[in-house]
Amino acid sequence: MLPYYLARDDNKNMKKQVMEHGIMRDNRGFTLIELMVVISIMMILTTMALPSFQERIIRNQVKEAFNLAEVAKTGIEEYYNSTGRMPHSNQEAGLPVSEKMIGNYVTTVLVKDGVINITLGNKINKNVTGEIISIRPAIVEDAAKVPIAWIYAYSSVPKGMTVIGENGTSVLPRLLPIFCRI
Repeated sequence: MLPYYLARDDNKNMKKQVMEHGIMRDNRGFTLIELMVVISIMMILTTMALPSFQERIIRNQVKEAFNLAEVAKTGIEEYYNSTGRMPHSNQEAGLPVSEKMIGNYVTTVLVKDGVINITLGNKINKNVTGEIISIRPAIVEDAAKVPIAWIYAYSSVPKGMTVIGENGTSVLPRLLPIFCRI
């Protein structure tokens, strides 16, 4: 309800009095300061989101690189089941030379004493080009019939198993999928 002095029929006086008392304002848009505040907030949010988005892309590319390692795992498992020891090279595992095992995100897959070393490259994100991820076999000693467990990068060894070979992973843990870190 308007005060009595604003409830007149005289439109000129009413508009003038309403403007003086601040009840009605003439809004024509945002001020420059308001726009600058909104833009600066959006820039801060963007700078926070960009690194996590890039890390997510790298993790997805690394997962795709692991698909190529499945071929090497099969060869290593077959060799281990027939001889009781790990292959020393790609040739012993029945695989092509490391430079011929390539993919969209992989430049080489090298088997060394049972360990699969994947060198990242080709179309992968530039932040991990040339980096290595190791996938190591873990076995139960004196039980050749127990299947090999594969230890990806920095993941822990299951209780009761012995991991074979050295971890040569050079990719930062935060850039790897979760199963490579636990």
